[in-house]
Amino acid sequence: MPEMSDLKGVILCGGLGKRLEPLTRITNKHLLPVYNKPMVYYPLETLIGSGIKDIMIVTGGNNAGDFLRLIGNGSEFGLHHINYTYQRGEGGIAEALRLTEHFVDGSRVVVILGDNIIGGSIKKYVERFRGQDNGARVLVKKVSDPERFGVAEIKDGRILSIEEKPRKPKSNFVITGIYMYDAKVFEIIKTLKPSSRGELEITDVNNAYLRDGRLSYDILEGWWTDCGLPETIYRASTLARKKGLR
Repeated sequence: MPEMSDLKGVILCGGLGKRLEPLTRITNKHLLPVYNKPMVYYPLETLIGSGIKDIMIVTGGNNAGDFLRLIGNGSEFGLHHINYTYQRGEGGIAEALRLTEHFVDGSRVVVILGDNIIGGSIKKYVERFRGQDNGARVLVKKVSDPERFGVAEIKDGRILSIEEKPRKPKSNFVITGIYMYDAKVFEIIKTLKPSSRGELEITDVNNAYLRDGRLSYDILEGWWTDCGLPETIYRASTLARKKGLR
């Protein structure tokens, strides 16, 4: 079983955040405030809270340097060093993850989208992933608007299929933006073709693991939200405030 030090963490903070304009016209979405912190602080604290200290942030756009000015070497979070890389354009989540191959360097990796905020810890899920011989692990959550996400059809404790942003979802369970992969993820990404959106889809990565019978899942406890829309960034701030007041 790999030691925790063998696990790398990746936070994906690329993209242009067009659905949040004009807020994102002069800054990266993941630098916007969520209650009393910049958005990117939350996924960073989630990874560190799970025991992962070797972390890379993938950013992009015209404000990438602001991440370095904000977070620096990560000493504020108890880190000795933090890594950065740059994504040009909007090639999708899988394309952004591909940029981290040299950093992951054959290890296992826990990936979190920079706009995903949760109310609890992922430590027990990460430990279950460590206990796997190989493959991938995803966290799913029941939501009221599954058509915005990758939807998981689940039966008898198994994921049967994952469909990206379906018009008629087969369930209310969605794949949250927290993914755990073995080193084979980079081989899979190299086989992908761009979707109709012109992106390399993370759902295609997860389906590749599913076809091989190597995809495990957990149902994420506590609250979870993305921050991709004005209403969800508002919800995230409200939930983060309630958590902070407890």
